[in-house]
Amino acid sequence: MKSYNIAVIPGDGTGPEVVREGVKVLDALSSRMGFKLNYQYYDFGGERYLKTGETLPDSAIDELKKFDAIYLGAIGHPDVKPGILEKGILLRLRFELDQYINLRPVKLYPGVDCPLKNKKPEDIDFVVVRENTEGLYAGAGGVLRKGTPDEVAIQESINTRKGVERCIRFAFEYCRKRNKDKKLTLCGKTNVLTYAFDLWERVFYEVAKEYPDIKVDYAHVDAITMWFVKNPEWFDVIVTDNMFGDIITDLGAMIQGGMGIAAGGNINPRGVSMFEPIGGSAPKYAGKNVINPLAAICAAGMMIEYLGEKKAADLLEKAVIEVTSRHLKSLAAGQMGYTTTEVGDLVTKYVGTLEV
Repeated sequence: MKSYNIAVIPGDGTGPEVVREGVKVLDALSSRMGFKLNYQYYDFGGERYLKTGETLPDSAIDELKKFDAIYLGAIGHPDVKPGILEKGILLRLRFELDQYINLRPVKLYPGVDCPLKNKKPEDIDFVVVRENTEGLYAGAGGVLRKGTPDEVAIQESINTRKGVERCIRFAFEYCRKRNKDKKLTLCGKTNVLTYAFDLWERVFYEVAKEYPDIKVDYAHVDAITMWFVKNPEWFDVIVTDNMFGDIITDLGAMIQGGMGIAAGGNINPRGVSMFEPIGGSAPKYAGKNVINPLAAICAAGMMIEYLGEKKAADLLEKAVIEVTSRHLKSLAAGQMGYTTTEVGDLVTKYVGTLEV
């Protein structure tokens, strides 16, 4: 029996609640499909920071490198100044574990209410490949004369040939493996950000020559935001930089029904990757058993597919579709018609009963 070691970081707010349901589903899935998951829990997050002043201990990175994957609930605490936990935990993990791909499927499931008029599940099924360790998030820049009328703030976007090329190559390989429309779109801003996106565009079309089976095109980021709303069916796989990827994936989450269903992966193809719901910690719902756990459950599905358990991941997705199409009134917290625990129970039930 195959066995996988998973580091679990439940985190803040509703994170522990949705992770609990994700682990419940994973346990049912692994039992049925014949593999084993060994969990090690970590208390990284706002509560630990408030008690100790520590975001991640120095030993954390080396320890996490030994796992097969990381399952994250959420990071963000109302009593901690914004940026401390995000930089000290999320960005540090992404950067130091070299999780250079942020992978965001955007898929509308049957039964989910889409805010776009007349759009159906067959119209919204694409994936955004976001560069995850460079760009404006690299932290390059500084401040002069802070707090004065002459203050200057500089934030620089770092784009290396290595970083851009490995992201683009991942996108081409992913597009080929996905084997849907086999179309890859570069999202950028070549008409204004002429230095950074000249590099992105040149590398994109150079690498494209090695993938004659993949159709390629380019769109400015502002056009992408229009077409996500007007014609989401145009897209298969999109590759873009860190900042634009952060923005367009939130728009993607909305057109697939909201943050209650949106999952993502921070991928190091040759190291340890981390999977999470993208909606944040939602502290106002913490402890009320009303938050939607499907995003965390879908993140668990991404994790086991990454580990090589494709049939199990497909079964989990089928179970989620049964729940969205047959049970939930809404994906919104407190409006589902079920508690957090009950939604997890429903997915678990279908994992045990659906045909593989």
